[in-house]
Amino acid sequence: MKPSLPQGTRDFSADIIRRRRFILDTIKDVFELYGFEPLETPALENLETLMGKYGDEGDKLIFKILNNGLDNPLKKEEIQKGFNKILEGKNEKNITERALRYDLTIPFARYVSMNYGKLTMPYKRYQMQSVWRADRPQKGRYREFYQCDADVAGTNSLISDAELALIYQQVFRRLKIDVDIKINSRKILAALAEVCGGSDKMSAITVAIDKLDKIGIEKVKEELIENNLSVQQISVIESYLQIGGSNDEKLTKITTLLNNVETGQKGIEELKIILNYINEVAGQSSTSSINIDFTLARGLNYYTGIIYEVKAKNIEMGSIGGGGRYDDLTGLFGLPNIPGVGISFGVDRIYDVMTELNIFPEDINKSTTVLFFNLGEKESTVAFKEMQVLRNNGISCELFYENAKLDKQFKYASKKNIPFAIIIGSNEVEQKTCIVRDLLKAEQQTIPVDNLSSYFR
Repeated sequence: MKPSLPQGTRDFSADIIRRRRFILDTIKDVFELYGFEPLETPALENLETLMGKYGDEGDKLIFKILNNGLDNPLKKEEIQKGFNKILEGKNEKNITERALRYDLTIPFARYVSMNYGKLTMPYKRYQMQSVWRADRPQKGRYREFYQCDADVAGTNSLISDAELALIYQQVFRRLKIDVDIKINSRKILAALAEVCGGSDKMSAITVAIDKLDKIGIEKVKEELIENNLSVQQISVIESYLQIGGSNDEKLTKITTLLNNVETGQKGIEELKIILNYINEVAGQSSTSSINIDFTLARGLNYYTGIIYEVKAKNIEMGSIGGGGRYDDLTGLFGLPNIPGVGISFGVDRIYDVMTELNIFPEDINKSTTVLFFNLGEKESTVAFKEMQVLRNNGISCELFYENAKLDKQFKYASKKNIPFAIIIGSNEVEQKTCIVRDLLKAEQQTIPVDNLSSYFR
């Protein structure tokens, strides 16, 4: 049988892992600059923890796990019958009770609910782990992928919302990715729904608007018609989606469109406050802009306030970050009235963007600094000892395992991007010296072996 991988998953070689680690370390460093602390949760969650939290569209993408072994005493026929019901969208508790986590936000809310009395509030955590979605694989979209989240639980302060936007700016400035950071408010979307017939229309409106980039305005209008919105209501939504100009001009136009809808006015005011905080440090920020975008909807049911989405400029790729405020997410787990806000980085898409733009550091794939050549048993014994001295001084090195031709050993160093070679032959053993060759400059010199550590320091 020819080995293969499940669709939407990947192996990661050393070069890829080093590039990914560069991204992850950059994000982690910024998270910790802002006072966030790490958290990890299990890959598996109880199915009831996840279902109903992501809307109908999201629930369809949850990877459910069939019970097995002692968990499932049912006969094969009963399992198949139950599995068929799962495919029809009906869950049989004896068949599946667990699922792979869909994102990191719901597990975070579950964790806060279970540990609320032990946590220092506001609780600021970051989390970097894999998530799984039964989505259709395509460029920039995988079934298993990595997320990096930062969330704050336990405060209504919009300072936290503003800081999350600045985290986006700072991370992407360090990664040298020019991005467009979009911001909107679910309260404004709720007000739009109210103008268009009532809050019961909000889910249909936001789901349709969220597809605007993918399907275009005409298809969005068709979807709204299918959800029983009138021509007049759709006209209001179309006017809403066409609002343009500077951030100030957009705020003026949306204020006029939503008239005196209280929820909308509150959302507008919150946008003004956050942008004011951000503008205070505008001189310190990158060219990555923060723009109001009323077409931004983020089709997840748990968002209640400010929402974010990040896209790389001048490159065809989906969003590489997103998030928002969810002021009662823990209420789903019996802990009401705990406000929260969070953002997420799409590491896999960020990797694809940086690869396409060719902006990873040039030396990122260098792991070993020094290769000791193997010139025989006696010589390699001396080399082995000196190699350990270098390692004890924090200098990464290897000894070529076999006494092979020099050409083969040089090729090994070249393929692994090792910048230095140390050659200890019989003469060097007698004289207690070694030849240090700079493989990048094609230069070499002979030095005492006792000076090796100081040479590389």
